[in-house]
Amino acid sequence: MNLFYTPHIHTGQAILAEEEARHCVQVLRHRPGDAVRVVDGRGGFYEGVLEQAGKRECVIRIEREWQEWGRRPYRLHLAVAPTKSIDRFEWFLEKAVEIGVDEISPLLCEHSERRQLRVDRLQKVALSAMKQSLKAYLPEVNELRSFSQFLRELEGDGQRFIAHCREGDKASLKDNYRPGSDVIILVGPEGDFSEEEIRQAGEAGFEPVHLGESRLRTETAGVVACHTIYLLNS
Repeated sequence: MNLFYTPHIHTGQAILAEEEARHCVQVLRHRPGDAVRVVDGRGGFYEGVLEQAGKRECVIRIEREWQEWGRRPYRLHLAVAPTKSIDRFEWFLEKAVEIGVDEISPLLCEHSERRQLRVDRLQKVALSAMKQSLKAYLPEVNELRSFSQFLRELEGDGQRFIAHCREGDKASLKDNYRPGSDVIILVGPEGDFSEEEIRQAGEAGFEPVHLGESRLRTETAGVVACHTIYLLNS
């Protein structure tokens, strides 16, 4: 099953813009009359028939639709410091979307080695992963922000956790998370969070947790955190 994405859903009709239209017509070789499936990134899943097949635009007649397709009973927000290798961060992003995440916030931390990011590129990775994993919700990928700015602007209820490598008493994420709860999880850079960042997070209500006995790479920790929440809600 191939999914196409468009936010342009009108009464009984879906319009694929140029990039998706090109993929539909030139790559997958769809022609008028073919059955196709579309998602809108907001939980809408649609089945329809391709009526107009152009390289710049496709028109689909919607025949069936489902709302809140694959909706989860919790909201997961991962705030992760991008890795020095952008390939590793994109791998994390892809896997997190496949497993199930609602929002990803790249963090600029004191020990960060990567200090610039192309969010438009990350959004394309997230879109591709959403379609590949047959999901109808497109996660929000935010602009890179400093750790302190992220904490200042943070809104919403739910549980808050910070996964760091410093010594001290830390419960496991799987033991502290309450299934069904919205949750925000902080994951630091290769050099970990600084003591000051850990202190600031604590003041903002983040509980320190560990993700297991092994010391994990940043991108692995992000995936493990995401999968832990998914399993506990399954």
